[in-house]
Amino acid sequence: MENVSTIANNPCFNPLTTPLKTASGLPFSPAELRFRKKSQGLFAVKSVLKADSISSSIVNEPRDGVDNVEPVYEPTPRNRPLRTPHSGYHFDGTARNFFEGWYFKVSIPECRQSFCFMYSVENPAFPKKLSRLEEAQYGPRFTGVGAQILGADDKYICQYTEESRNFWGNRDELMLGNTFVGQKSMQPPKKEIPPQEFNRRVLEGFQVTPLWHQGCIRDDGRTNYTEIVKTARWAYSTRPVYGWGNIGSKQKSTAGWLAAFPVFEPHWQICMAGGLSTGWIEWDDRRYEFKNAPSYSEKNWGGAFPRKWFWVQCNVFEGADGEVALTAAGGLRQLPGLSETYENAALIGVHYGGVFYEFVPWNGVVSWEVAEWGHWCISAENETHTVELEATTKDSGTTLRAPTSEAGLAPACKDTCFADLRLRLFERRYDGTEGKVILDVKSNMAAVEVGGPWFSTWKAKTFFPEIIQRVVGLPVDVEGVFGLAPFLKPPGL
Repeated sequence: MENVSTIANNPCFNPLTTPLKTASGLPFSPAELRFRKKSQGLFAVKSVLKADSISSSIVNEPRDGVDNVEPVYEPTPRNRPLRTPHSGYHFDGTARNFFEGWYFKVSIPECRQSFCFMYSVENPAFPKKLSRLEEAQYGPRFTGVGAQILGADDKYICQYTEESRNFWGNRDELMLGNTFVGQKSMQPPKKEIPPQEFNRRVLEGFQVTPLWHQGCIRDDGRTNYTEIVKTARWAYSTRPVYGWGNIGSKQKSTAGWLAAFPVFEPHWQICMAGGLSTGWIEWDDRRYEFKNAPSYSEKNWGGAFPRKWFWVQCNVFEGADGEVALTAAGGLRQLPGLSETYENAALIGVHYGGVFYEFVPWNGVVSWEVAEWGHWCISAENETHTVELEATTKDSGTTLRAPTSEAGLAPACKDTCFADLRLRLFERRYDGTEGKVILDVKSNMAAVEVGGPWFSTWKAKTFFPEIIQRVVGLPVDVEGVFGLAPFLKPPGL
């Protein structure tokens, strides 16, 4: 097979090797949102030719049609289908301790590899490292922007800067970007721009929207505890399929209506439980091209990450008649107030056949037994259904960074995308026994995580007092309420 791209001395500098098309209209309508058939997944891995090193290792033959994969760029439309609450950037302009983080994942089942893109901004009220006077006034703060990727074979890359002056986020939509290194004499972007314009103005950086994702980063040399790649480049388009709710219905806030306010932090929102992505990722000297690859996105924001947490996510399953999207997570988070009081919070969400099965503390009980590493056993029930999942891995995992109040963007969690998972979802009879089985599926591509200081198996379940269940579970249309007074609407909602 011939090499398909040439990258100059700075692999971040070159224009895209695959031509970018611009769509003349929306590439889909709500009625057309469907997951791919298994046979439609196309994929290739090719070598990348660099000026300083040549690799001709080809790890997989492409299927027909992959050579001409061309991601289609589409500007983000207003009032797009499947937009979830809290898609926007939540920074309110105040000097309080604040971070926001975003996570985007693409899985390629044909080669059993995944790419997880993680972005974070810390204390953006201070666009650069605090001065001594500012530290005396506000206390010590960590500032900056980070871009991390956990990629093929669980290798890792991270680029970080203590400055956030070249970061931008859209207040109303899932749109953000940052310029680490700009092209000479070019102004860094402050909003979504066409991909060709991005390449003309940005040497190292990224931009991402619900429909488009591109960038290039270079490892900053700070990671000495795991295997890294030196550079990564990517460009791919995404067609959202599942938000966080039933297809054709108003999408839900993951943490309920109180997520609109700075209580019970950090907050969490799944922005796209499932989508289909097409494009390419260059991972050092290998180029992964894909079409209709399962993808996912979520975000966090608030004062700091939980004291400790676990997480399981998967969009690649065998044994299902159609596609499945699973997200499960739990954390020990501090309750608002002056005392050091913490609570266990957790949920499980499953999308299947256009239906959203939601298991949260205000409609049922979530239980778990999760080891420090290697075993995740989580179950939940509500009035109508029960869900059970078990994930295991013998993979050693990769340590990732997270925004922490003690050390800023620091090693704080461990992940892998090679966990084995079994998921069961069934109807719950009136007496609590098992009824009709809706799903009984498996995967060997589950993404799993544990985070925070954790020294023994964590066995617990959610417990909400009845009064809190009633309050959090109220069907409050927060966006509708603020629609009557838009000048009061908090950012990000």
